[in-house]
Amino acid sequence: MQTIAREVGLSKYAVSRSLAGKSGVSEETRTLIRETAQRLGYTRPAGQGGAGEVAVVFHDLDAVNSELYMQVQNGVQREAHRLGMTLRVRWTHDSRQLEELARTCDGLMLVGPHAREAVAAASATGVPIVRFGWVDALEQIDHVGGTDHEAGQAVVEYLVGLGHRSIVYVYGMPGLRGRQERHYGAREIAERYPDVALHVMQFDEENGFSAAFRALAEKGIRPTAFFCAHDGLALTVVSELLGQGYRIPDDISVVGFGDYSAATQISPALTTVRMEGQECGAVGLRLLLERIENPRLPGMPARRIMIASRIIERRSAGPCKVVASVDAAEV
Repeated sequence: MQTIAREVGLSKYAVSRSLAGKSGVSEETRTLIRETAQRLGYTRPAGQGGAGEVAVVFHDLDAVNSELYMQVQNGVQREAHRLGMTLRVRWTHDSRQLEELARTCDGLMLVGPHAREAVAAASATGVPIVRFGWVDALEQIDHVGGTDHEAGQAVVEYLVGLGHRSIVYVYGMPGLRGRQERHYGAREIAERYPDVALHVMQFDEENGFSAAFRALAEKGIRPTAFFCAHDGLALTVVSELLGQGYRIPDDISVVGFGDYSAATQISPALTTVRMEGQECGAVGLRLLLERIENPRLPGMPARRIMIASRIIERRSAGPCKVVASVDAAEV
């Protein structure tokens, strides 16, 4: 089967399913593989069994990351098309449905904050699992994710390079792990520069920015740059600052995170960090197929694959043009 896979340029998974007469591959792919197998003299072993398909399960109650999840889905489906296979795609947070899928599939890709008990129930079936989304510390499940901590570091380095010394990290909703990791990374870099202050702003994402901004001013803090933990927050910050008469980026720079569709639909267009969701989806599917073809043996460690983000420069960030009053202590 590996010889056939190399010949047709597809995965051994697609070859296996085609030759076993199972679903999960397109008819065009099935025909190509059968013709190639016949040409190479392949003989199907007696008693060869079959199994279910690969399923991708998205958590359906996480509205914050919905656009990122669509990118991941596009990446998974494009890679599946390239490999000549089909997928079962589900949106659920129900642990019973997750366990039922695990019992009828060759492998699962779990996207989003699925509950610990739901993941444990699916894992107990023995099916290979790859997760996209945060995992517990040293959790022994394969994982593909972004570089939130590095992104926080990179954004502060970028802003410091532009001359900014009073920077605000905009949390918005507290408690979200990705936003925390970005903050930790940003803080690490800020602490390397004695003349740089990193302040933290948390507020109600609907209408709390003005009060939070006013509270900074009352403490004598005059930021020249905002690093927002999510593009949605950045849109709020840009809108509010423009409404108060600030010029962006002449008076204040704004950087977002995500590079979602709205980032290019505002003026000025948003400088932001691009989450490579499509690449995460494609890599996650390839890792899952590898685990199906070569299962983890007892004692083998789980894998962590990180897909590096990128800063996308547009017009909302620029060189610092004002002298900021820097408070050396983080607020």
